Amino acid sequence: MSLLRLIFIWWHGATLGTLVKTWVTGTPIGVDEFGNRYYRDRKGRRWVLYNGTVEASRVPCEWHGWLHRTFENPPTVEPMKRKLWEKEHRPNLTGTAMAYRPDGSLASGGRRAPATGDYEAWRPE
Repeated sequence: MSLLRLIFIWWHGATLGTLVKTWVTGTPIGVDEFGNRYYRDRKGRRWVLYNGTVEASRVPCEWHGWLHRTFENPPTVEPMKRKLWEKEHRPNLTGTAMAYRPDGSLASGGRRAPATGDYEAWRPE
């Protein structure tokens, strides 16, 4: 099963083709705080091998900029300057236990504060 998973199921990590391409032509460039590994080949193509589930929001902004050629140098060579107001990067947590669940959503129990009186529920006639 793991060989079939390696060949066909890309969302749990790199496929066999990507791994072979990485081993043959990839030059390691760096690793981010999530364990994602970044590569480049001689033609200048850039890619990432995710550590775990393949989810684009797990790529921090400095590596995203390098992957998409916003920055020529990777963060390992030229780190981004952080602003005082910037928060640490967090991946998209939708679908996880840490996802945002506002009051009234079914995932948080489906109860919310009563309406304030300026709201009138729609009723079919």
